[in-house]
Amino acid sequence: MNSFLKVNDLCKVYNSKVVLNKISFEVQKGEFLSVLGPSGCGKTTLLRLLIGIERPTSGSIYLDGKDISYEDSSKRNMGIVFQNYALFPNMTVLQNVEYALTFKKEFKNKSREIALQTLEKVGLKEHLDKKIGFLSGGQQQRVAIARTLALRPDIILFDEPLSALDAANRLTMREEIKRIQREYGSTIIYITHDQEEAFTMSDRIMVMSEGNIEQLDTPIHIYNHPSNKYVNDFFVTHLDKKLNALIKCIKEDDNEN
Repeated sequence: MNSFLKVNDLCKVYNSKVVLNKISFEVQKGEFLSVLGPSGCGKTTLLRLLIGIERPTSGSIYLDGKDISYEDSSKRNMGIVFQNYALFPNMTVLQNVEYALTFKKEFKNKSREIALQTLEKVGLKEHLDKKIGFLSGGQQQRVAIARTLALRPDIILFDEPLSALDAANRLTMREEIKRIQREYGSTIIYITHDQEEAFTMSDRIMVMSEGNIEQLDTPIHIYNHPSNKYVNDFFVTHLDKKLNALIKCIKEDDNEN
C-alpha cells in the first residue's frame, strides 16, 4: 500500500539547535495519527513544516506521491485547526465558514451552499447568524473545524485543539472530531501533549522527545510494549495513574451509595 503522506529524514535547525532530528514516518489515507509529546519536543515545528509555514533544513515531504517539501502552503491542500480557533469575531458563524471558500475559485460560486451543508453536519445549523462571541468554547471549535472541512483538504492538522476547553467540553469534542472523521473519511494529524486524548482517539500514536520519534504504533501496542523507558514513563505510567484515579472514584461512589 502506498502511503498518502511520506516524511523522509526531516530536519529543522534553529540557530544551531536541532529541533527535528531527521525523522521519518508515513501516514495512510483516512488515518488518525496523533503526535504526542511534551512542550519543546518538536511536534509543533513538525506541524509548521507539514503545513508550509516553515521550510525544512533538510529532508522531504511527499503528499500522494508529490514532493511538497518547498511548496507554498496555499498549494498543499492541507487544513489546520488552531488551538485558539483563529475566528473572525466581527463575523457570524456562517460568514466565518463562507469567507475562506470565496478565495478558492472552485468553491466561490457554491460558497454559501457548501458552508451551510458543513455547518449542519457539525451541529451548528441553529447558530448560523450568531457572532462568535455568543458561542461556547466547544461551539467555536466546531466553527473552526467546519471552516477547515468546507475547503475539503487532503489532510487536516489539529494543533492542540482541545486544550482551551473545560473537561466536559473536551470529552464531547473528542467524540465529535472522531464522528466527523468517520463521516468525511478525513486524514488527520493531531498534535497533543495529552496522553489520554491520544490513546482514545488515534489509529496510531507517534511519541516524540527532543526532536526524535521514540515510538510509532497503535495505542494498545505502545501501552503493552513501550519501546524504552521514556515511552513507559511518559505514556504508560501516566495512563495507569489516570485509570487508577478513575477506579478509585468509582469505588468511592459505590461506597457512598
